[in-house]
Formats: sequence, C-alpha cells, structure tokens
Amino acid sequence: MKEADYYESTNGVVVMVEPYSQKEQIQQVVYRILDANLDRTREGLRIIEEWCRFGLNNVQLAGECKYLRQELAKWHTAEIRAARDTVGDIGTELSHPQEEQRSSIKLLLQANFCRVQEALRVLEEYGKLYSANMGKAFKQMRYRVYTLESNLMGYQRHQLLWRSHLYLVTSPSDTLLATVESALKGGLTLVQYRDKNNDDTVRLENATKLRQLCHAYGALFIMNDRVDLALAVDADGVHLGQQDMPIAMARQLLGPQKIIGRSTTNSEEMHKAITEGADYIGVGPIYETPTKAGKAAAGLEYVRYAAQNSQIPWFAIGGIDANNINDVIDAGAERVAVVRSLMQAEQPTLVTQYLLSQLNRVKPQPEIIQN
Repeated sequence: MKEADYYESTNGVVVMVEPYSQKEQIQQVVYRILDANLDRTREGLRIIEEWCRFGLNNVQLAGECKYLRQELAKWHTAEIRAARDTVGDIGTELSHPQEEQRSSIKLLLQANFCRVQEALRVLEEYGKLYSANMGKAFKQMRYRVYTLESNLMGYQRHQLLWRSHLYLVTSPSDTLLATVESALKGGLTLVQYRDKNNDDTVRLENATKLRQLCHAYGALFIMNDRVDLALAVDADGVHLGQQDMPIAMARQLLGPQKIIGRSTTNSEEMHKAITEGADYIGVGPIYETPTKAGKAAAGLEYVRYAAQNSQIPWFAIGGIDANNINDVIDAGAERVAVVRSLMQAEQPTLVTQYLLSQLNRVKPQPEIIQN
C-alpha cells in the first residue's frame, strides 16, 4: 500500500491525503456495511409483516411493512450489492444463545423490531458517506418503525385482551411466582399483580419477575393501581379502582397503546368508565369476598346488565370459583376474574383448565319453534 502524502494548507494546517487505493478500500467496506444492514432490515420487516398479515389479518400494519421494504429496496443498488462478500464475512459465524430460541410471538416480534431499528441506525450513519440524502431517508424511516412497533404491540395487547376469558388477580403469597406460572401453564393469558401491603422495593421486584414470566408465556401483565410502577416495569397496562387516578391522566402517562381497566360496582360507574376510555371493566363483586371486605355484593343482576350494555370487554369478579362459575356464565358473563380460586388452589394448572373449559364451552342456542 502506498504511503500517505502530506501537504500544508494555506492556513498552516498539515493534512494527510489518503492514497486512492485506500479510499477505494474504505468505500468497499462502507458498501459491505450498507449491503448487510439493508438485508438485515428487509428480513426483519418481512418477519414482522408475515405476522401482521397472517396472524393479525391487519391490512394497515402489513401495508406499512411492505411500504418500508419497498423503500429500502430503492437504496439497495447493484453497486452496493456487488460489494457483498459472504465467504469473507466473519459475522456469519457469530451467534448468541438468545438467538437460538423464541418462547413467544411477542418476544419474536420485539427481537425483530430491535434488529430493524439497530440496522436502520447503522444505515443512517454510514449512509451519509454514500449519499447526502441517504442518512436523512433512514432517519425518517427509523421513526416510522418506532411508530409501527408502538401500533403493532398495542394492537397485539388489545387483541389478546379481547381473547382473554380468565383473569387472575394475585394476592400476597409465599408461592406467588410458582402459582402464577402454574396457571399460565393451564392457558391463562391475563394476570394482574395486586399487593396492597408490601413496600415498593418488593413490589418492583415481584412485578418485574411476573412481567417477565407472563411475557414468556405470551400473557398480558397488568399492574394494580400504580401507574408509576406500571411504567417502571413496562407492564402491559394498569387496573384502577374508583378512588385511583382518573383514566384520562393515566392514559396521558401510559400512552394510547397500553391497557387501562377500571373497577365498577354499578351501572353508573360502568357507563362512566366506558365514556372516560377504559379498555375493560371489572364488574362486581358478584358475591361477597374477603378481598373486598365490607363491600356489598353487586349480584348476578349486575352481570345481566353488563351483558346487555357494555361495548368493551368486562370481567365478572368477586367470590367466583369452580362451584358457582356456571351461574355467572348463565347470567351472561363470558369473562371472569378470580383471586382465591387460583391463588389458594392446590393445583392451579388444573383449576385454570377447568375454569377455561367452562368459559369456552359452546352455549346452547335457543330452540327454534317450527310453526
């Protein structure tokens, strides 16, 4: 390789001038970096697009993925492709154990969003060496991917909320994590962490572990009462009581994609929660329960009212167990929330499976009378 030439500019600064061959080599390295990250971005987007298309049947989200892939293709020129050297790429041998498995759709999507965003940042920086407009283009594209991620993950949450029929609200327990995991193994998809007594250090530790556990099983994790703790552990949402923060304020803090639930005990509270923008409501307590000591039971009549008047998902709650769940279902409930039924169960997996089997059973259709 030629030695670099030096010359003194008019202002007295000594400048090194790279030989043309060295510049050319650097240019080829830049082209290889651009080629690899264009491939990486398009592959990641395609993985996300397939779930939007086949998993969610959402034309808007799938369309955004396709648009971004096509925009990327415009920059993937023959000049950049020609620099590819797969055989000489040491990165093909690099791997990490976390890349070898995906335990849920959510983790798969998150991994590929990270992959796309990191690659776009690389394209944004190295693209400035290729074209004056390339860095700007990929900067804007990166922001669009952030928005896509927010919309998709929010859509995923709300879709799973609608599909969830059994809701576990935890109570303090020495076997908290083991009990919740047993219920998740039985098919549970919605968990709320409720702990009124422990200090925030314990709550944060438990909430973090529960959120990780729920997401590993593809379930939603909701924080009871505390919006600040929900934000701290990146929960899927928060459940608010009647005396807690207004829904509008919680929405402002959490953003539009997180889930907000509200407890209600009568029709007036139900309509108020729906009007204020709750994503779901609790309906109860149906029966008297020590979890809500001193609070009168709302009864099955409120279940019947909610079945006729709630346009959003609602969960009957309060003293519901394997012995009375069918009475609640017969009154019109399609979703129930339980505490003691699972937290105190000897076999949470089996109890979860039984409760879900009752909630998912085909309801008998009214008999048609022939004239």
